[in-house]
Amino acid sequence: MNKGKGVLYASLAIMSALVIMGVLMPSTLESVTSNVQSFIINSFGWYYLGIVSVYVVVCIYLLVSPVGKIKLGKQDDKPEFSRPSWLAMLFSAGIGIGLIFYGTFEPLSHYAISSPTGELGTDQGIKDAMRYTFFHYGIHPWAVYGSLALALAYFSFRKGELSLISKTLRPLIGKHADGLVGKIIDVIAVISTIMGVATSLGFGAIQINGGLTYLFGAPSNITTQTIIVLVVTVLFMVSALTGIGKGIKILSNLNMGLSFFLFLFVLAFGATVFTLNLFIDTLGAYMQNLIQMSFRIAPLNEDTRSWINGWTIFYWAWWIAWAPFVGVFIARVSKGRTIREFVTYVLLAPSLISFLWFTTFGGAAITTELSGLVSISSLSAGESLFGVLETYPLSMVFSMLAILIIVTFFVTSADSGTFVLGMMTTNGSQNPSRQIKVTWGIYLSITALALLYSGGLQALQNTMIIAALPFSVIMAFMVISFLKSLNQEAKELGIGQLSNNKKIANKRINESPIEERKKVQ
Repeated sequence: MNKGKGVLYASLAIMSALVIMGVLMPSTLESVTSNVQSFIINSFGWYYLGIVSVYVVVCIYLLVSPVGKIKLGKQDDKPEFSRPSWLAMLFSAGIGIGLIFYGTFEPLSHYAISSPTGELGTDQGIKDAMRYTFFHYGIHPWAVYGSLALALAYFSFRKGELSLISKTLRPLIGKHADGLVGKIIDVIAVISTIMGVATSLGFGAIQINGGLTYLFGAPSNITTQTIIVLVVTVLFMVSALTGIGKGIKILSNLNMGLSFFLFLFVLAFGATVFTLNLFIDTLGAYMQNLIQMSFRIAPLNEDTRSWINGWTIFYWAWWIAWAPFVGVFIARVSKGRTIREFVTYVLLAPSLISFLWFTTFGGAAITTELSGLVSISSLSAGESLFGVLETYPLSMVFSMLAILIIVTFFVTSADSGTFVLGMMTTNGSQNPSRQIKVTWGIYLSITALALLYSGGLQALQNTMIIAALPFSVIMAFMVISFLKSLNQEAKELGIGQLSNNKKIANKRINESPIEERKKVQ
Protein backbone atom coordinates (compact mmCIF):
# COMPACT_ATOMS: atom_id res chain seq x y z
CA MET A 1 0.00 0.00 0.00
CA ASN A 2 2.88 2.42 0.80
CA LYS A 3 4.27 2.17 -2.73
CA GLY A 4 0.96 3.36 -4.16
CA LYS A 5 0.28 6.11 -1.62
CA GLY A 6 1.20 8.89 -4.08
CA VAL A 7 -1.57 7.82 -6.45
CA LEU A 8 -3.97 7.33 -3.55
CA TYR A 9 -3.40 10.73 -1.96
CA ALA A 10 -3.40 12.64 -5.25
CA SER A 11 -6.67 10.99 -6.31
CA LEU A 12 -8.31 11.67 -2.94
CA ALA A 13 -7.22 15.32 -3.07
CA ILE A 14 -8.65 15.88 -6.55
CA MET A 15 -11.93 14.16 -5.72
CA SER A 16 -12.22 16.05 -2.41
CA ALA A 17 -11.92 19.35 -4.27
CA LEU A 18 -14.65 18.31 -6.71
CA VAL A 19 -16.98 17.17 -3.93
CA ILE A 20 -16.47 20.38 -1.95
CA MET A 21 -17.20 22.44 -5.08
CA GLY A 22 -20.34 20.41 -5.72
CA VAL A 23 -21.61 20.99 -2.19
CA LEU A 24 -20.67 24.67 -1.80
CA MET A 25 -21.17 25.85 -5.39
CA PRO A 26 -23.55 23.42 -7.11
CA SER A 27 -24.73 25.88 -9.77
CA THR A 28 -21.13 26.80 -10.61
CA LEU A 29 -20.17 23.14 -10.97
CA GLU A 30 -23.15 22.48 -13.21
CA SER A 31 -22.37 25.51 -15.37
CA VAL A 32 -18.67 24.69 -15.71
CA THR A 33 -19.23 21.02 -16.49
CA SER A 34 -21.97 21.91 -18.99
CA ASN A 35 -19.73 24.31 -20.90
CA VAL A 36 -16.78 21.92 -20.98
CA GLN A 37 -19.03 19.00 -21.98
CA SER A 38 -20.55 21.01 -24.82
CA PHE A 39 -17.09 21.91 -26.13
CA ILE A 40 -15.92 18.29 -26.00
CA ILE A 41 -18.86 16.71 -27.80
CA ASN A 42 -18.85 19.40 -30.50
CA SER A 43 -15.10 19.31 -31.04
CA PHE A 44 -14.22 15.67 -30.43
CA GLY A 45 -17.28 13.72 -31.55
CA TRP A 46 -15.39 12.53 -34.63
CA TYR A 47 -12.57 11.32 -32.38
CA TYR A 48 -14.85 9.26 -30.13
CA LEU A 49 -16.54 7.60 -33.11
CA GLY A 50 -13.21 6.79 -34.72
CA ILE A 51 -11.34 5.48 -31.67
CA VAL A 52 -14.17 3.20 -30.49
CA SER A 53 -14.47 1.74 -34.00
CA VAL A 54 -10.74 1.02 -33.94
CA TYR A 55 -11.21 -1.05 -30.78
CA VAL A 56 -13.86 -3.12 -32.57
CA VAL A 57 -11.38 -3.85 -35.37
CA VAL A 58 -8.68 -4.77 -32.83
CA CYS A 59 -10.97 -7.26 -31.08
CA ILE A 60 -12.07 -8.86 -34.34
CA TYR A 61 -8.42 -9.21 -35.37
CA LEU A 62 -7.57 -10.91 -32.07
CA LEU A 63 -10.59 -13.19 -32.45
CA VAL A 64 -9.49 -14.61 -35.82
CA SER A 65 -5.72 -14.22 -35.57
CA PRO A 66 -3.38 -17.09 -34.60
CA VAL A 67 -2.29 -15.00 -31.58
CA GLY A 68 -5.69 -15.87 -30.11
CA LYS A 69 -4.13 -19.14 -28.93
CA ILE A 70 -1.94 -17.30 -26.43
CA LYS A 71 -3.04 -17.75 -22.84
CA LEU A 72 -3.45 -14.91 -20.36
CA GLY A 73 -1.12 -16.48 -17.85
CA LYS A 74 1.22 -19.42 -17.41
CA GLN A 75 0.78 -22.77 -19.10
CA ASP A 76 -0.73 -24.43 -16.02
CA ASP A 77 -2.92 -21.48 -14.95
CA LYS A 78 -6.57 -22.48 -14.66
CA PRO A 79 -9.53 -20.04 -14.64
CA GLU A 80 -10.51 -19.07 -11.11
CA PHE A 81 -14.22 -18.94 -11.91
CA SER A 82 -16.59 -21.08 -13.95
CA ARG A 83 -17.77 -19.65 -17.25
CA PRO A 84 -21.30 -18.85 -15.99
CA SER A 85 -19.95 -17.03 -12.91
CA TRP A 86 -17.29 -15.30 -15.01
CA LEU A 87 -19.89 -14.08 -17.51
CA ALA A 88 -22.21 -12.97 -14.71
CA MET A 89 -19.47 -10.92 -13.03
CA LEU A 90 -18.24 -9.15 -16.16
CA PHE A 91 -21.82 -8.47 -17.26
CA SER A 92 -23.00 -7.18 -13.88
CA ALA A 93 -20.00 -4.93 -13.46
CA GLY A 94 -19.92 -3.78 -17.06
CA ILE A 95 -23.40 -2.81 -18.08
CA GLY A 96 -26.07 -4.04 -15.64
CA ILE A 97 -27.41 -0.72 -14.34
CA GLY A 98 -27.50 0.68 -17.88
CA LEU A 99 -29.80 -2.12 -19.06
CA ILE A 100 -32.24 -1.58 -16.22
CA PHE A 101 -32.21 2.22 -16.48
CA TYR A 102 -32.46 2.46 -20.29
CA GLY A 103 -34.11 -0.91 -21.11
CA THR A 104 -37.58 0.57 -21.67
CA PHE A 105 -36.72 4.25 -21.89
CA GLU A 106 -34.19 4.35 -24.72
CA PRO A 107 -36.08 2.42 -27.46
CA LEU A 108 -39.29 4.28 -26.65
CA SER A 109 -37.47 7.62 -26.58
CA HIS A 110 -36.00 6.99 -30.05
CA TYR A 111 -39.47 6.03 -31.31
CA ALA A 112 -41.71 8.64 -29.68
CA ILE A 113 -39.59 11.57 -28.47
CA SER A 114 -36.41 12.08 -30.48
CA SER A 115 -35.69 9.84 -33.47
CA PRO A 116 -32.17 9.10 -34.79
CA THR A 117 -33.55 9.29 -38.34
CA GLY A 118 -36.52 11.65 -38.00
CA GLU A 119 -39.05 8.80 -38.24
CA LEU A 120 -41.15 9.56 -35.16
CA GLY A 121 -44.15 7.36 -34.41
CA THR A 122 -43.97 5.22 -37.56
CA ASP A 123 -43.30 1.54 -38.25
CA GLN A 124 -39.91 2.49 -39.65
CA GLY A 125 -39.37 4.52 -36.50
CA ILE A 126 -39.70 1.35 -34.41
CA LYS A 127 -37.05 -0.38 -36.54
CA ASP A 128 -34.69 2.60 -36.34
CA ALA A 129 -35.19 2.94 -32.58
CA MET A 130 -34.29 -0.68 -31.94
CA ARG A 131 -31.37 -0.66 -34.40
CA TYR A 132 -29.67 2.27 -32.70
CA THR A 133 -30.34 0.83 -29.26
CA PHE A 134 -28.54 -2.34 -30.39
CA PHE A 135 -25.73 -0.15 -31.69
CA HIS A 136 -25.28 1.62 -28.37
CA TYR A 137 -25.21 -1.59 -26.33
CA GLY A 138 -23.64 -4.00 -28.82
CA ILE A 139 -20.08 -4.88 -29.70
CA HIS A 140 -18.74 -1.31 -29.51
CA PRO A 141 -18.90 -0.89 -25.71
CA TRP A 142 -17.63 -4.41 -25.15
CA ALA A 143 -14.76 -3.78 -27.57
CA VAL A 144 -13.77 -0.81 -25.40
CA TYR A 145 -13.86 -2.92 -22.24
CA GLY A 146 -12.24 -5.92 -23.88
CA SER A 147 -9.33 -4.02 -25.43
CA LEU A 148 -8.32 -2.46 -22.12
CA ALA A 149 -8.92 -5.65 -20.12
CA LEU A 150 -6.82 -7.70 -22.54
CA ALA A 151 -3.90 -5.30 -22.22
CA LEU A 152 -4.08 -5.46 -18.43
CA ALA A 153 -4.50 -9.23 -18.24
CA TYR A 154 -1.71 -9.84 -20.75
CA PHE A 155 0.87 -7.66 -19.00
CA SER A 156 -0.19 -8.76 -15.50
CA PHE A 157 -0.52 -12.50 -15.93
CA ARG A 158 1.79 -13.22 -18.86
CA LYS A 159 4.49 -10.57 -18.50
CA GLY A 160 4.50 -10.43 -14.70
CA GLU A 161 3.74 -6.71 -14.42
CA LEU A 162 1.76 -5.09 -11.61
CA SER A 163 -1.97 -4.68 -12.35
CA LEU A 164 -1.72 -0.96 -13.07
CA ILE A 165 -2.66 1.03 -16.16
CA SER A 166 0.80 2.62 -16.28
CA LYS A 167 2.61 -0.73 -16.47
CA THR A 168 0.88 -1.66 -19.72
CA LEU A 169 2.70 1.25 -21.38
CA ARG A 170 6.20 -0.03 -20.59
CA PRO A 171 6.91 -1.10 -24.21
CA LEU A 172 6.31 2.53 -25.23
CA ILE A 173 7.61 4.65 -22.33
CA GLY A 174 10.13 2.29 -20.73
CA LYS A 175 11.32 3.21 -17.23
CA HIS A 176 8.93 6.19 -17.10
CA ALA A 177 6.16 3.66 -16.35
CA ASP A 178 7.68 3.40 -12.86
CA GLY A 179 8.18 7.12 -12.30
CA LEU A 180 6.19 10.36 -12.20
CA VAL A 181 4.70 9.84 -15.66
CA GLY A 182 3.37 6.45 -14.59
CA LYS A 183 1.83 7.90 -11.42
CA ILE A 184 0.09 10.68 -13.39
CA ILE A 185 -1.33 8.05 -15.75
CA ASP A 186 -2.63 6.01 -12.83
CA VAL A 187 -4.20 9.09 -11.18
CA ILE A 188 -6.05 9.91 -14.42
CA ALA A 189 -7.27 6.31 -14.57
CA VAL A 190 -8.48 6.49 -10.96
CA ILE A 191 -10.34 9.77 -11.53
CA SER A 192 -11.98 8.37 -14.68
CA THR A 193 -13.00 5.26 -12.76
CA ILE A 194 -14.54 7.25 -9.91
CA MET A 195 -16.51 9.39 -12.35
CA GLY A 196 -17.77 6.41 -14.31
CA VAL A 197 -18.84 4.41 -11.25
CA ALA A 198 -20.29 7.44 -9.44
CA THR A 199 -22.36 8.28 -12.51
CA SER A 200 -23.84 4.80 -12.61
CA LEU A 201 -24.56 4.96 -8.88
CA GLY A 202 -26.39 8.22 -9.55
CA PHE A 203 -28.45 6.56 -12.28
CA GLY A 204 -29.28 3.71 -9.91
CA ALA A 205 -30.40 6.10 -7.17
CA ILE A 206 -32.55 8.05 -9.63
CA GLN A 207 -34.28 4.90 -10.88
CA ILE A 208 -34.89 3.46 -7.42
CA ASN A 209 -36.35 6.86 -6.52
CA GLY A 210 -38.44 6.74 -9.71
CA GLY A 211 -39.82 3.32 -8.79
CA LEU A 212 -40.70 4.39 -5.26
CA THR A 213 -42.34 7.55 -6.61
CA TYR A 214 -44.39 5.70 -9.21
CA LEU A 215 -45.46 2.91 -6.87
CA PHE A 216 -45.85 4.67 -3.53
CA GLY A 217 -45.80 8.39 -4.25
CA ALA A 218 -42.44 8.92 -2.53
CA PRO A 219 -40.99 12.39 -3.22
CA SER A 220 -38.54 12.54 -6.12
CA ASN A 221 -35.78 14.80 -4.81
CA ILE A 222 -32.21 14.88 -3.55
CA THR A 223 -33.29 13.96 -0.01
CA THR A 224 -34.84 10.68 -1.10
CA GLN A 225 -31.87 9.94 -3.36
CA THR A 226 -29.47 10.64 -0.50
CA ILE A 227 -31.27 8.13 1.72
CA ILE A 228 -31.15 5.56 -1.10
CA VAL A 229 -27.41 6.07 -1.64
CA LEU A 230 -26.68 5.80 2.09
CA VAL A 231 -28.67 2.58 2.47
CA VAL A 232 -27.07 0.99 -0.58
CA THR A 233 -23.64 2.16 0.61
CA VAL A 234 -24.03 0.07 3.75
CA LEU A 235 -25.03 -2.93 1.63
CA PHE A 236 -22.15 -2.76 -0.81
CA MET A 237 -19.62 -2.08 1.94
CA VAL A 238 -20.70 -5.30 3.67
CA SER A 239 -20.37 -7.14 0.36
CA ALA A 240 -17.00 -5.54 -0.46
CA LEU A 241 -15.49 -6.70 2.83
CA THR A 242 -16.28 -10.35 2.02
CA GLY A 243 -13.93 -10.41 -0.98
CA ILE A 244 -14.27 -11.03 -4.71
CA GLY A 245 -14.79 -14.78 -4.38
CA LYS A 246 -17.81 -14.35 -2.13
CA GLY A 247 -19.64 -11.01 -2.19
CA ILE A 248 -19.16 -9.99 -5.83
CA LYS A 249 -19.51 -13.53 -7.18
CA ILE A 250 -22.66 -14.27 -5.18
CA LEU A 251 -24.29 -10.94 -6.00
CA SER A 252 -23.43 -11.23 -9.70
CA ASN A 253 -25.01 -14.67 -9.92
CA LEU A 254 -28.02 -13.42 -7.95
CA ASN A 255 -28.77 -10.39 -10.09
CA MET A 256 -28.30 -12.37 -13.30
CA GLY A 257 -30.78 -14.96 -12.01
CA LEU A 258 -33.32 -12.35 -10.93
CA SER A 259 -32.91 -10.42 -14.20
CA PHE A 260 -33.46 -13.60 -16.20
CA PHE A 261 -36.65 -14.28 -14.24
CA LEU A 262 -37.97 -10.75 -14.91
CA PHE A 263 -36.97 -11.08 -18.57
CA LEU A 264 -38.94 -14.33 -18.96
CA PHE A 265 -41.97 -12.80 -17.24
CA VAL A 266 -42.10 -9.77 -19.58
CA LEU A 267 -41.44 -11.95 -22.62
CA ALA A 268 -44.15 -14.48 -21.68
CA PHE A 269 -46.90 -12.00 -20.73
CA GLY A 270 -46.10 -9.44 -23.38
CA ALA A 271 -46.29 -9.57 -27.18
CA THR A 272 -44.08 -12.66 -27.37
CA VAL A 273 -44.22 -13.34 -31.11
CA PHE A 274 -43.82 -9.64 -31.91
CA THR A 275 -40.78 -9.49 -29.63
CA LEU A 276 -39.09 -12.50 -31.25
CA ASN A 277 -39.79 -11.19 -34.75
CA LEU A 278 -38.49 -7.76 -33.75
CA PHE A 279 -35.31 -9.30 -32.35
CA ILE A 280 -34.46 -11.19 -35.55
CA ASP A 281 -35.34 -8.23 -37.78
CA THR A 282 -33.31 -5.78 -35.71
CA LEU A 283 -30.33 -8.12 -35.48
CA GLY A 284 -30.20 -8.29 -39.27
CA ALA A 285 -30.55 -4.51 -39.63
CA TYR A 286 -27.84 -3.98 -37.00
CA MET A 287 -25.34 -6.18 -38.86
CA GLN A 288 -26.21 -4.66 -42.23
CA ASN A 289 -25.81 -1.05 -41.06
CA LEU A 290 -23.02 -1.45 -38.51
CA ILE A 291 -20.30 0.36 -40.46
CA GLN A 292 -22.58 3.24 -41.45
CA MET A 293 -23.79 3.75 -37.87
CA SER A 294 -20.21 3.52 -36.54
CA PHE A 295 -19.08 6.59 -38.45
CA ARG A 296 -22.31 8.60 -38.64
CA ILE A 297 -21.75 12.15 -37.38
CA ALA A 298 -24.08 14.21 -39.67
CA PRO A 299 -21.85 17.28 -40.31
CA LEU A 300 -24.53 18.91 -42.50
CA ASN A 301 -27.61 18.31 -40.33
CA GLU A 302 -27.74 20.18 -37.02
CA ASP A 303 -30.72 18.30 -35.58
CA THR A 304 -29.26 14.87 -36.36
CA ARG A 305 -25.85 15.94 -35.06
CA SER A 306 -27.49 17.07 -31.81
CA TRP A 307 -29.11 13.64 -31.44
CA ILE A 308 -25.77 11.88 -32.06
CA ASN A 309 -24.08 14.11 -29.48
CA GLY A 310 -26.74 13.44 -26.88
CA TRP A 311 -26.86 9.68 -27.38
CA THR A 312 -24.01 8.05 -29.31
CA ILE A 313 -21.18 10.37 -28.22
CA PHE A 314 -22.49 10.33 -24.65
CA TYR A 315 -22.48 6.52 -24.65
CA TRP A 316 -19.01 6.24 -26.17
CA ALA A 317 -17.69 8.62 -23.50
CA TRP A 318 -19.51 6.58 -20.82
CA TRP A 319 -17.93 3.33 -21.99
CA ILE A 320 -14.45 4.90 -22.05
CA ALA A 321 -14.93 6.46 -18.60
CA TRP A 322 -15.99 3.03 -17.32
CA ALA A 323 -13.18 1.22 -19.15
CA PRO A 324 -10.50 1.36 -16.41
CA PHE A 325 -12.99 0.12 -13.81
CA VAL A 326 -14.53 -2.64 -15.93
CA GLY A 327 -11.23 -3.43 -17.64
CA VAL A 328 -9.30 -3.93 -14.40
CA PHE A 329 -12.12 -6.03 -12.98
CA ILE A 330 -12.53 -8.21 -16.08
CA ALA A 331 -8.77 -8.70 -16.27
CA ARG A 332 -8.68 -9.72 -12.61
CA VAL A 333 -11.27 -12.50 -13.11
CA SER A 334 -9.97 -13.71 -16.51
CA LYS A 335 -6.61 -15.23 -15.64
CA GLY A 336 -5.98 -18.57 -17.35
CA ARG A 337 -8.15 -18.00 -20.42
CA THR A 338 -6.87 -17.72 -23.98
CA ILE A 339 -7.15 -14.45 -25.88
CA ARG A 340 -9.63 -16.02 -28.31
CA GLU A 341 -11.85 -17.35 -25.53
CA PHE A 342 -11.67 -13.99 -23.78
CA VAL A 343 -12.71 -12.01 -26.87
CA THR A 344 -15.48 -14.47 -27.74
CA TYR A 345 -17.12 -14.22 -24.34
CA VAL A 346 -16.44 -10.54 -23.62
CA LEU A 347 -17.39 -9.23 -27.07
CA LEU A 348 -20.20 -11.50 -28.25
CA ALA A 349 -22.01 -13.04 -25.25
CA PRO A 350 -22.89 -9.78 -23.39
CA SER A 351 -23.88 -8.13 -26.68
CA LEU A 352 -26.37 -10.91 -27.42
CA ILE A 353 -27.81 -10.73 -23.90
CA SER A 354 -28.20 -6.95 -24.26
CA PHE A 355 -29.98 -7.35 -27.61
CA LEU A 356 -32.49 -9.79 -26.12
CA TRP A 357 -33.06 -7.54 -23.12
CA PHE A 358 -33.66 -4.36 -25.12
CA THR A 359 -35.92 -6.11 -27.63
CA THR A 360 -38.07 -7.52 -24.84
CA PHE A 361 -38.32 -4.42 -22.65
CA GLY A 362 -38.12 -1.85 -25.44
CA GLY A 363 -40.70 -3.74 -27.46
CA ALA A 364 -42.93 -3.94 -24.36
CA ALA A 365 -42.65 -0.16 -23.84
CA ILE A 366 -43.52 0.58 -27.46
CA THR A 367 -46.50 -1.80 -27.56
CA THR A 368 -47.75 -0.41 -24.24
CA GLU A 369 -47.49 3.11 -25.64
CA LEU A 370 -49.37 2.10 -28.79
CA SER A 371 -52.09 0.38 -26.75
CA GLY A 372 -52.91 3.61 -24.93
CA LEU A 373 -53.04 1.88 -21.53
CA VAL A 374 -50.20 3.96 -20.13
CA SER A 375 -48.34 6.86 -21.74
CA ILE A 376 -44.84 5.58 -21.12
CA SER A 377 -43.27 8.42 -23.11
CA SER A 378 -44.63 10.95 -20.59
CA LEU A 379 -42.79 9.24 -17.72
CA SER A 380 -39.23 9.95 -16.64
CA ALA A 381 -36.40 7.55 -17.47
CA GLY A 382 -36.47 6.24 -13.91
CA GLU A 383 -40.23 5.56 -14.00
CA SER A 384 -40.70 4.08 -17.49
CA LEU A 385 -39.95 0.46 -16.49
CA PHE A 386 -42.55 0.62 -13.73
CA GLY A 387 -45.11 2.12 -16.10
CA VAL A 388 -44.70 -0.90 -18.38
CA LEU A 389 -44.93 -3.41 -15.50
CA GLU A 390 -48.16 -1.76 -14.33
CA THR A 391 -49.94 -3.28 -17.36
CA TYR A 392 -48.84 -6.83 -16.50
CA PRO A 393 -50.30 -9.36 -14.03
CA LEU A 394 -48.91 -9.17 -10.48
CA SER A 395 -47.57 -5.73 -11.33
CA MET A 396 -46.71 -4.76 -7.75
CA VAL A 397 -44.82 -8.01 -7.13
CA PHE A 398 -42.71 -7.65 -10.25
CA SER A 399 -42.22 -3.93 -9.74
CA MET A 400 -40.74 -4.71 -6.34
CA LEU A 401 -38.61 -7.40 -7.99
CA ALA A 402 -37.38 -4.76 -10.45
CA ILE A 403 -36.37 -2.50 -7.56
CA LEU A 404 -34.54 -5.42 -5.95
CA ILE A 405 -32.67 -6.06 -9.23
CA ILE A 406 -31.68 -2.40 -9.47
CA VAL A 407 -30.38 -2.54 -5.90
CA THR A 408 -28.34 -5.69 -6.57
CA PHE A 409 -26.83 -4.22 -9.74
CA PHE A 410 -26.19 -1.01 -7.80
CA VAL A 411 -24.44 -2.94 -5.04
CA THR A 412 -22.44 -5.10 -7.49
CA SER A 413 -21.17 -2.10 -9.45
CA ALA A 414 -20.19 -0.21 -6.29
CA ASP A 415 -18.68 -3.36 -4.77
CA SER A 416 -16.61 -4.00 -7.90
CA GLY A 417 -15.68 -0.32 -8.00
CA THR A 418 -14.24 -0.32 -4.49
CA PHE A 419 -12.25 -3.46 -5.33
CA VAL A 420 -10.83 -1.98 -8.54
CA LEU A 421 -10.01 1.39 -6.97
CA GLY A 422 -8.31 -0.49 -4.14
CA MET A 423 -6.14 -2.34 -6.68
CA MET A 424 -5.30 0.84 -8.58
CA THR A 425 -4.23 2.77 -5.49
CA THR A 426 -2.27 0.02 -3.70
CA ASN A 427 0.33 -0.62 -6.37
CA GLY A 428 -1.78 -3.21 -8.19
CA SER A 429 -2.58 -5.44 -5.21
CA GLN A 430 -4.78 -8.38 -6.27
CA ASN A 431 -6.48 -8.29 -2.86
CA PRO A 432 -6.60 -4.72 -1.49
CA SER A 433 -7.10 -4.23 2.23
CA ARG A 434 -10.47 -3.68 3.85
CA GLN A 435 -9.43 -0.21 4.94
CA ILE A 436 -8.74 0.94 1.41
CA LYS A 437 -11.99 -0.57 0.09
CA VAL A 438 -13.99 1.19 2.81
CA THR A 439 -12.25 4.48 1.96
CA TRP A 440 -13.15 4.23 -1.71
CA GLY A 441 -16.67 3.03 -0.96
CA ILE A 442 -17.31 6.19 1.03
CA TYR A 443 -15.77 8.40 -1.64
CA LEU A 444 -17.84 6.81 -4.41
CA SER A 445 -21.05 7.51 -2.51
CA ILE A 446 -20.04 11.06 -1.61
CA THR A 447 -19.10 11.80 -5.23
CA ALA A 448 -22.40 10.43 -6.54
CA LEU A 449 -24.31 12.58 -4.05
CA ALA A 450 -22.29 15.68 -4.90
CA LEU A 451 -23.00 15.24 -8.60
CA LEU A 452 -26.72 14.64 -7.96
CA TYR A 453 -26.88 17.70 -5.71
CA SER A 454 -25.13 19.95 -8.24
CA GLY A 455 -27.40 19.19 -11.16
CA GLY A 456 -28.93 15.75 -11.13
CA LEU A 457 -28.78 13.61 -14.24
CA GLN A 458 -27.27 16.31 -16.45
CA ALA A 459 -24.35 16.91 -14.07
CA LEU A 460 -23.67 13.18 -14.02
CA GLN A 461 -23.57 13.01 -17.79
CA ASN A 462 -21.43 16.15 -18.15
CA THR A 463 -18.82 15.01 -15.66
CA MET A 464 -18.52 11.57 -17.19
CA ILE A 465 -17.89 12.89 -20.70
CA ILE A 466 -15.22 15.26 -19.37
CA ALA A 467 -13.44 12.50 -17.44
CA ALA A 468 -13.43 10.21 -20.48
CA LEU A 469 -11.42 12.48 -22.79
CA PRO A 470 -7.97 12.41 -21.14
CA PHE A 471 -8.24 8.73 -20.36
CA SER A 472 -9.22 7.92 -23.94
CA VAL A 473 -5.75 9.07 -25.06
CA ILE A 474 -4.06 6.85 -22.46
CA MET A 475 -6.21 3.92 -23.51
CA ALA A 476 -5.26 4.34 -27.17
CA PHE A 477 -1.58 4.08 -26.24
CA MET A 478 -2.35 1.06 -24.05
CA VAL A 479 -3.78 -0.81 -27.03
CA ILE A 480 -0.79 0.16 -29.21
CA SER A 481 1.58 -1.04 -26.49
CA PHE A 482 -0.33 -4.31 -26.10
CA LEU A 483 -0.33 -5.06 -29.83
CA LYS A 484 3.36 -4.23 -30.08
CA SER A 485 4.29 -6.61 -27.26
CA LEU A 486 1.88 -9.31 -28.45
CA ASN A 487 3.16 -9.26 -32.03
CA GLN A 488 6.75 -9.38 -30.80
CA GLU A 489 5.97 -12.45 -28.72
CA ALA A 490 4.14 -14.03 -31.66
CA LYS A 491 7.28 -13.66 -33.78
CA GLU A 492 9.44 -15.17 -31.06
CA LEU A 493 7.09 -18.14 -30.72
CA GLY A 494 6.68 -18.60 -34.46
CA ILE A 495 2.90 -18.14 -34.28
CA GLY A 496 1.36 -17.85 -37.72
CA GLN A 497 4.43 -19.35 -39.36
CA LEU A 498 5.03 -22.87 -40.66
CA SER A 499 6.60 -25.09 -38.02
CA ASN A 500 8.19 -28.53 -38.38
CA ASN A 501 7.19 -29.44 -34.86
CA LYS A 502 3.64 -28.37 -34.04
CA LYS A 503 3.69 -29.89 -30.57
CA ILE A 504 6.67 -27.76 -29.55
CA ALA A 505 5.10 -24.67 -31.11
CA ASN A 506 1.80 -25.19 -29.29
CA LYS A 507 3.60 -25.82 -25.99
CA ARG A 508 5.53 -22.57 -26.35
CA ILE A 509 2.34 -20.65 -27.12
CA ASN A 510 0.95 -21.56 -23.70
CA GLU A 511 4.15 -20.87 -21.80
CA SER A 512 4.40 -17.40 -20.36
CA PRO A 513 7.55 -15.25 -20.75
CA ILE A 514 8.00 -15.63 -16.98
CA GLU A 515 8.53 -19.38 -17.39
CA GLU A 516 10.86 -18.87 -20.34
CA ARG A 517 13.06 -16.55 -18.31
CA LYS A 518 13.26 -19.19 -15.55
CA LYS A 519 14.44 -21.77 -18.10
CA VAL A 520 17.23 -19.46 -19.29
CA GLN A 521 18.32 -18.92 -15.71
